[in-house]
Amino acid sequence: MVKNKLFEKIKYFIIDMDGTFYLDGNIIDGSLDFLKRVRECGKDYCFFTNNSSNNVEVCKAKLHNMGCDVQDGQIVISSHVTIDFLKENCKGQSVYLLGNERLTNDFINAGIKLDSQNPDIVVLGFDTTLTYDKINRACSFLAKGKRYIATHPDFNCPTSDGFMPDTGSLMAVFKASTGRDPEVMGKPMSTTVKYLEKKLNCTKDELCFIGDRLETDIAIGMNNGVCSVLVLTGVTDIETYEKSEIKASFVAKSLSALSEEL
Repeated sequence: MVKNKLFEKIKYFIIDMDGTFYLDGNIIDGSLDFLKRVRECGKDYCFFTNNSSNNVEVCKAKLHNMGCDVQDGQIVISSHVTIDFLKENCKGQSVYLLGNERLTNDFINAGIKLDSQNPDIVVLGFDTTLTYDKINRACSFLAKGKRYIATHPDFNCPTSDGFMPDTGSLMAVFKASTGRDPEVMGKPMSTTVKYLEKKLNCTKDELCFIGDRLETDIAIGMNNGVCSVLVLTGVTDIETYEKSEIKASFVAKSLSALSEEL
């Protein structure tokens, strides 16, 4: 039994990483205790990041260096959702991928055929090795009507000294050039909910998304009828939340405070 009935049916807490579990390379106080409490309640968790420039190994190493060890299956990335979507809905089709070496290797290892000459699909990831040639080539394919998919919609990615432009910013560039909008994966899209239902063998009523960003972590809950918790340890403060039309199922100061509800 949990103290707050909102979480009685929840089997998996889907935890955002930066701003929710850790901040500036340090685990936020009480976050490890939250994981422990989740397990004590007979429930489970996994981490989810929209950042498709990272892979499981990078995420695991970062958590390990902060004192948190997890299994491969406990880390989910928007690239996983994208790859699963392609394998389910675009079998045998080739992809022109805008992504760094880590993302490219994940696609290759998943058996996705990559083609820079005449692809069926353009996939826009968070490409930290982006060049003008890549942008130009992708725009050329989009102008020819190739299918267009983006791993996630985030405009900026937080860094230790501010932020760097993310996939959503490149979506704006391609929109300006070609007039095209992509099919978007990751949070807050329904494809992510469906992917997690399949991966975790549960229903959406048994999921709870936890995060600090209204437009992704909380919107995925509101848009898809899934439980969500906003934590106030990251980019969203209570004043911003109160003015927003995007609403969470529950608001907690931190993961530590959320532990008290379990």
